[in-house]
Amino acid sequence: MASTTKRLIVCGGNGFVGSRICKHAVARGWDVTSVSRSGNPNWAAITSSPQPPSWAHKVTWERGDLLRPSTYASLLSGADYVVHSMGILLEADYKKAVSGQESPIAGLRRAFSSDPRPGNPLDRKVQYSKTDKKTAGDNSSSSSSSSSSSNAADDIRPPETREQLTYENMNRDSAIMLAKVAADAGASAFAYMSAAGGAPVLPARYIRTKREAEETIAREFDTGSSGVSPGRGLRGVFIRAPMMYDASRPITMAMAGMTGAGALFNGITGGVLGGFMGAAGVKPLKADVVAQAVVEALDDQSVRGPVEVPQLEELATRAWRKGML
Repeated sequence: MASTTKRLIVCGGNGFVGSRICKHAVARGWDVTSVSRSGNPNWAAITSSPQPPSWAHKVTWERGDLLRPSTYASLLSGADYVVHSMGILLEADYKKAVSGQESPIAGLRRAFSSDPRPGNPLDRKVQYSKTDKKTAGDNSSSSSSSSSSSNAADDIRPPETREQLTYENMNRDSAIMLAKVAADAGASAFAYMSAAGGAPVLPARYIRTKREAEETIAREFDTGSSGVSPGRGLRGVFIRAPMMYDASRPITMAMAGMTGAGALFNGITGGVLGGFMGAAGVKPLKADVVAQAVVEALDDQSVRGPVEVPQLEELATRAWRKGML
């Protein structure tokens, strides 16, 4: 009896890692949909060629805004697996940054600020429409004022940070809300691209919001976690990825070289500086290795919770062997 084709939704599927997750899922014969604000990828930015690779035509490239759930909720209907593959390293007030009204110093000051932050969207009881799919980023002059009002109400960001890309909005809240929509749609597994750690040059809130997303998703939606609400059934897989590299992005090769040296030093010293170095002291991995591991983790019902670098390598090796059969 033939097995049912798995359906995968990759939010952020047109990015550096997300596109590779799509590629390896397609190689397994899965039905793959990418959701992002722009839809189709800018291939020159994520691969070595401006032309789409041969597997790309097997992916459905949809537009949706993870900060506005009604723009993507209907796309998750019938999904087996959902991946959150987006986030930010540094914060920005994007309107002011684009117009030149905010200096980099102001952005850094806000990023390192200890001011109180809004709670996650579950705490704030954010609602979404399961049927009203809008076009993400639609700024056409024909949009009515009522539509603009609806867009604002649909935004998961609290009013005080609605004009900003913050760690809370991007790294935490978009993932938690996507997990809620995935659980409501009946998906069986949810993979969140987390991180192996922070870094000395990044605010502590970068990794803290990643960990808060992991904890909330496991607590609220994963039936394999103690204390979870009954009837959810969403297996949470948290990919604690290190620095990732690929030859198509030369800068990542240079950064991986430095990170690799840091990981070697951290190993020689017995990891005494591991807490300080964060991800800078963890062995870097090729982006395709991480992508293979994500697909394998989704396909293996025994994998749940945090997935650290050694397990990522094991999963990728297992996936590679399956591909050779």
